[in-house]
Amino acid sequence: MISQEIPYSSHIIVMPHLRVQNANAISSPLTHGFPSITAFMGLMWALERRANAAGINVLFNGVGVICHNYQEQVTQSGFTQTFNLTRNPVDKSGQTAPIVEEGRIHLDISVLFAVEAPDWSDDEKQETDIAALHAIMQGMRLAGGSFLAPLAGQAAQSAPWCIAYESPEVEPEYFKNARYRVLPGFALVERSALITQKLAEIQKQNPEATALDAWLSLVRVNWHYNAAQDTWQHDRTNGWVVPIPVGYGALGAVCPPGTVAGVRDATVPFQVVESLFSLGEWVSPLRLKNAQDVLWYPSSKPENGVYRCHNSYRAL
Repeated sequence: MISQEIPYSSHIIVMPHLRVQNANAISSPLTHGFPSITAFMGLMWALERRANAAGINVLFNGVGVICHNYQEQVTQSGFTQTFNLTRNPVDKSGQTAPIVEEGRIHLDISVLFAVEAPDWSDDEKQETDIAALHAIMQGMRLAGGSFLAPLAGQAAQSAPWCIAYESPEVEPEYFKNARYRVLPGFALVERSALITQKLAEIQKQNPEATALDAWLSLVRVNWHYNAAQDTWQHDRTNGWVVPIPVGYGALGAVCPPGTVAGVRDATVPFQVVESLFSLGEWVSPLRLKNAQDVLWYPSSKPENGVYRCHNSYRAL
């Protein structure tokens, strides 16, 4: 668990019931089923840059996501599922192009942004800016997916709104009433503390067990036979716990701009990284005590080669 001071944000913007088509369902080399939280962090930073370019004076501090519905594009027959893939057009030589596995998912989500907006003491300015932010975001991409217009009759349900409060002390009360507006749905939070607990449990029987052993044990369903009751039982007692990528770890030193061929942007430094994994849990918004429970914040430490997102949710 990474502890870091959470920046104070006077406003929480809620973009409710966003419809996303064909987002990337493969969130890392080991996981699939929902876009990585880093994709939402990238959306936040891209939206901030576009907002500032459009003259909207806002600073984005954190992002959260609540999923209302999803439809992963996979086969529905049998125990083993496979992605629905597309056949690409033939290449310039007339040969059949190879199939590159792409996982796609359709989403109905609400996205929350923690922002600091010094100009929003004026309610009219706040309303105008939030509407502009919503319009800007409709032309962007989320994990490669496209935002779709609301369905007929759902425009009011999809209109953005804001939670504003004067100080951190009163924020939980404001957020408590706002939780009902994002039901039904499930919020993605971090539960990395479960790894420490599971590791201590496993090491009682295997002192050489590592955090990886604990993580693998938690992301699967472990069945065992109870001879006393003559039944098979599983150890899934921690809720809807899932493996998630939470950032990237460096595999080497930072390379100066222009020294690596084939990079996307040769004007910025380059570093080879790999995915960092943790545990997440999908929880009901009613279990969130305040906005910090659902919001994810960047906690990059370039000097250590760690580029990570963190969330401060604590189970009741």
